[in-house]
Amino acid sequence: MEPDVVISEALDRLDPELVDIRRDLHAHPELSWHEERTTELVAKRLADAGVRSRPLAATTGLVAEVGPEDGPTVVLRADLDALPVPDRTGLPWASTVADVAHACGHDVHTTALLGAGLALASLGDRLEHRVRLVFQPAEEVMPGGARSAVADGVLDDVVAIFCVHCDPGVDVGSIGLREGPITGAADSLSVRLGGHGGHTSRPHLTQDLTFALGKLVTELPAALSRRFDPRAGASVVWGVVQAGAAMNVIPSVGRAAGTVRMLDAVAWAEAEELIRELVAQLLLPYGVTAEVDYVRGVPPVVNAPAETALLNRVAADLLGADQVKSTRQSLGGEDFAWYLEQVPGAMARLGTRTPGGATYDLHQGNLAVDERATGVAARLLARTALAVSSGSVQTS
Repeated sequence: MEPDVVISEALDRLDPELVDIRRDLHAHPELSWHEERTTELVAKRLADAGVRSRPLAATTGLVAEVGPEDGPTVVLRADLDALPVPDRTGLPWASTVADVAHACGHDVHTTALLGAGLALASLGDRLEHRVRLVFQPAEEVMPGGARSAVADGVLDDVVAIFCVHCDPGVDVGSIGLREGPITGAADSLSVRLGGHGGHTSRPHLTQDLTFALGKLVTELPAALSRRFDPRAGASVVWGVVQAGAAMNVIPSVGRAAGTVRMLDAVAWAEAEELIRELVAQLLLPYGVTAEVDYVRGVPPVVNAPAETALLNRVAADLLGADQVKSTRQSLGGEDFAWYLEQVPGAMARLGTRTPGGATYDLHQGNLAVDERATGVAARLLARTALAVSSGSVQTS
């Protein structure tokens, strides 16, 4: 029996179990660096199938291998962590953890990689090259768990790496692909202001920190747009703005925090220095102090040509050529980029929308995925690893 047929039949048998596992993970989400239960669940299921694995050196996550014990290696990667948002899906398998939810689809990624690994393991010695399964923690925090995984040796002897990412704007059964940059660079920015507060009737006797905070929140994005080449696509968007507790009190502390994103890696290298300069200049007239906490997050994910073409061929064979869609670069950040700094690879966008159904957004508590997406992703990952192992792509 041909290896791709073996994989297909294995996943046909696994599909009901994968649905149950994904629901279980969705009901028990865990935040970055705390994915203990998720790691244990994956490790146990792999062990039950005789697949060797080991914990990552970080607090959570694991790496497993199928195929020969040495030689050239293909990596398939998934992320484990959830987000600190309340689950608003209303589904029977909604999160049981207060204010934590799989609002980015990592439960799908994890389950799909588990399914792909179990299917590949069913090939036994017919799997020509080693396939390494990386279940990575902490994608949702900057600079992300990928860097610790790389430091732990997950890219040793690796010729290519692949992953999928849920896309609720694409119908289930379709894949979005793009050669070159497919995501943006992303950093985190927090500015803590301090100043002399007082009564709102006497702002002239204070440093009116709230007013200064407002100027920072509105003027920093505007100033940045005039200091960077517009083609860099630089963007500052605030997620947290905090100051005060009473309407008639000018506070003495305040904070704004958000993300800095851009399409261009060259601009990304210059962003921190420029933003620190702009913050100081914008706040100077108001006399407040500013503590800037700037964390460089991730560069853009840049899909390599040969690996993108391979994913395209596999997806077209699996789903039909008309189901492989061209996709645009987004400003979303993904720490998969750190792997691609070291080895060639590609990320595919996985359709999760039910055709004719609602379109959701990532990082929102109401995100609901069509459950068929897990099986699609498992098949795509397994077949891609098999294609690389059988020499369908030449890697340097």
